[in-house]
Amino acid sequence: MHDGLLVLNAGSSSIKFALFESPPEDRDPVLLLRGQVAAIGAGVVFQARDVAGDTLEETSPEGVEDHPSALRHILQWLAAREGQVELVAVGHRVVHGGEGRVRPALVNPELLAALERLSPLAPHHQPHNVAAIRAMGEQALGLPQVACFDTAFHAAQPPVARRLPLPRSFADEGLLRYGFHGLSYEFVVDELRRTAPESAAGKVIAAHLGNGASLCAMRDGRSVATTMGFSTLDGLVMGTRCGSLDPGVLLHLMREHGMGEPQLTDLLYNRSGLLGLSGVSSDMRSLLDSDDAGAEAAVESFCYSIVRHTASLAAALEGIDVLVFTGGIGENAAPVREQVCRRLGWLGVTLDPEANGCGRRRIDAPESAVEVWVVPTNEELVIARHTRRVLREGAAESGTV
Repeated sequence: MHDGLLVLNAGSSSIKFALFESPPEDRDPVLLLRGQVAAIGAGVVFQARDVAGDTLEETSPEGVEDHPSALRHILQWLAAREGQVELVAVGHRVVHGGEGRVRPALVNPELLAALERLSPLAPHHQPHNVAAIRAMGEQALGLPQVACFDTAFHAAQPPVARRLPLPRSFADEGLLRYGFHGLSYEFVVDELRRTAPESAAGKVIAAHLGNGASLCAMRDGRSVATTMGFSTLDGLVMGTRCGSLDPGVLLHLMREHGMGEPQLTDLLYNRSGLLGLSGVSSDMRSLLDSDDAGAEAAVESFCYSIVRHTASLAAALEGIDVLVFTGGIGENAAPVREQVCRRLGWLGVTLDPEANGCGRRRIDAPESAVEVWVVPTNEELVIARHTRRVLREGAAESGTV
């Protein structure tokens, strides 16, 4: 029986999970399977797949009505599998770690209370992350849990990159630019350091493009600036989120349309972005396949926002050596990569159309002044690595190893 690490990513109506084996040596954790409980509260579906993507189980379990019962089902399903590993820890993706947390941390009551207090800063993510930690603690007493923060990667940015242009008193309330998708950017840095260390040490702009999307400027593997700020609404056009928006628009909607906080929250988080612009879908694959003029306009706006923000981050870096695409859209949507790189030609970006079309890892042309990479992200592996490290450090401090 080998040690196992369970990685959880809890959303508003789903819990994604991945099971890793933790080798006794310092080798990377090994993925065994992944899955999710989706549509919690509305026709729940349980899915599990092996590392090859083959279905292990797909059912609609009875009695799964909320997040605690979904976690219970996941744990019972894992325990029933013969020959699997014994869980020694659980790692959680936690969107918000606050201003001072720069490393993953072992969960204790004090940390859990602090993370709960951060819920107003990430109301669409943090409450579900915290609820999953609490539920796991109730169902698996004594099993160590590690919180891995999406904000931590950006915590070392210079103060000028984090300040909001508001009266100073608001900064004392935690109003500043935090940045998100840090676990994904951390993986990109690790991959570049492993495969192209000279590139990783340069001026890198990484584009995490998915339903949520952002860019991050990095120098020597450290975050310098990013497009998401105080919230996950800022920056790029996203699947259903607006991205950067003139605050005057919100004042207008409040004044002329009588919108309050609930209506604005729904509009900005759930009905804007690609979905709002297209009137068709928030899914990039559907938009690229569509002949609808709205779909074409939405894709154009998405790429335009990437180009504009890339130029802004290049200014923050005072140049660019490497451009990296990651995330579901960044990894799979060759037309998006082509449009973005074509419009960044003035920065020295030249794409190799064949390499881009067939999905190679390095897709810049020989004459390009900027390297262009496609790096499939793996946030689950980053969380598993951190969970094992924090667990071992805690054991060393307690004298048990």
